[in-house]
Amino acid sequence: MTDTTAGKGTDEAVAPAEETTEGFGSRGYRTYVLNALLIIYILNFIDRALLSVVARPLKAELGISDTAFGLLTGFGFAFLYTIVGIPLARIAERRNRVAIIAICVALWSVMTALCGLATEVTLLGVTIGGFWVLLACRVGVGIGEAGCTPPANSLIADYYPPKKRSSAMGYYAMGVTLGTLGANLVAGPIADSFGWRYAFFILGIPGVLIGLLLYLTVKEPPRGYSEPGGPKEIVRAGFKEAFQELFSKPSYWWMVAGATMAAFCGYAISAFQSLYIQRAFDLTAGQASVWFNVPAYAGGAVGTFLLGYIASKMKSASAVAWLSAGGLILCVPFFGFAFTTTGMVACVIGLALGNAIKYGYLAAQYSIAAGVVSTRVRATSTAIMLFVVNLLGYGLGPPAAGIVSDMVFSPALEEAGYSEVLDRSMCDAAERAVIFANRASETELTATEVSDVLDGLAQPIDEAQFAFCREHNQSSTRMSMLFLTVLYALAGIFFIFSARGLKRDMPG
Repeated sequence: MTDTTAGKGTDEAVAPAEETTEGFGSRGYRTYVLNALLIIYILNFIDRALLSVVARPLKAELGISDTAFGLLTGFGFAFLYTIVGIPLARIAERRNRVAIIAICVALWSVMTALCGLATEVTLLGVTIGGFWVLLACRVGVGIGEAGCTPPANSLIADYYPPKKRSSAMGYYAMGVTLGTLGANLVAGPIADSFGWRYAFFILGIPGVLIGLLLYLTVKEPPRGYSEPGGPKEIVRAGFKEAFQELFSKPSYWWMVAGATMAAFCGYAISAFQSLYIQRAFDLTAGQASVWFNVPAYAGGAVGTFLLGYIASKMKSASAVAWLSAGGLILCVPFFGFAFTTTGMVACVIGLALGNAIKYGYLAAQYSIAAGVVSTRVRATSTAIMLFVVNLLGYGLGPPAAGIVSDMVFSPALEEAGYSEVLDRSMCDAAERAVIFANRASETELTATEVSDVLDGLAQPIDEAQFAFCREHNQSSTRMSMLFLTVLYALAGIFFIFSARGLKRDMPG
């Protein structure tokens, strides 16, 4: 798609009229660009969420505990993601942001596809387990994804004027929930039908072509184009100057604290939600994904957009923070209900409503990060926010969920006398095998048939051990989910403090 209002270029592109009111390019082209960036962000979270969707078959094959899985989904991804994010954002302050995003999309897509090849390998006489190979691939995915959001937020701020920015940021932020939804919708059934490895191949490879299409069709706007009065000559801020500006904005740091706590809870629950649903309701990965997670994250997508839209219609500059605070506090009872009910429909409703109320904070974090600072440090502001959010929230949240789950499971295992003969991966493998055997049979398996399935496992277990697995796999994961749910209220309190000072911190 092309636009005659501007050519492919950089900060020296054609200046707007005396007073920029609508943004860069025509309305149709801005819509195309916003949708292109949304698709990239959706792809970002599809590749990020894949691991959680295929958790049970992957854990069973690689033989890893809930704690190890938490490290794989959290810290293993987040560490270099956060380290690389700030340097890439600093480059994005000076270089072509569209090109940076396109290159990074291709990188993380290739690394996602390589995750499907994770298996035990021998190098120079040293045997490396499949867990470590997968961890290395996930680190590569994290490095690639680090170059997505900071330059994308900077682009949106230049395409859209301040009065429309909250709405645009909220629309873009739907990528978090729509990407997670897409991973569940596609990867779950693929894992059931072909195996978990194929999910990484099928969903990873297309990203290379999408990155190329982005580079060929999206223009680099002049920096500050959509600010009142149009673009001005921008003196680039040094790293020290950027930090000095950010430290003068208390509302920014309260927002970062709130977003970090929300991410700690959200990424942890997201990493283990499919496992909980499969363990609680005896479902396959595909069933849990399509029946539960897809409607749950669809609710989140709607809520994310609506909060940004409503905030853009309100006169108060702090509305987006107040709305986020309320949503994070009010979501607690809905998630609490979802993780304690024994009804499948009730669980889906609780998850969908909780996500719809909660996920609006994503629009707030991006709007505040871009809105309280000057044009010259927008990408850096977003990158620093994401550095803290991802290192502490994403990096520590999933491991915390796994640790709490294993802390509840391990004493029960010891008390039952199974600590020497049974572990989490064996429980997951046994439960999955029985579920698939039930699916293949026209009637519910008899006790004898269940025993035959358990005897045929690579690591056989008896019926008493299987009964233990079904009870304590579920209850330990539930306790972890409830522990994290309560912490959402603390995130809401942090956003309240951000809202109180937001109007004062906005540039004049």
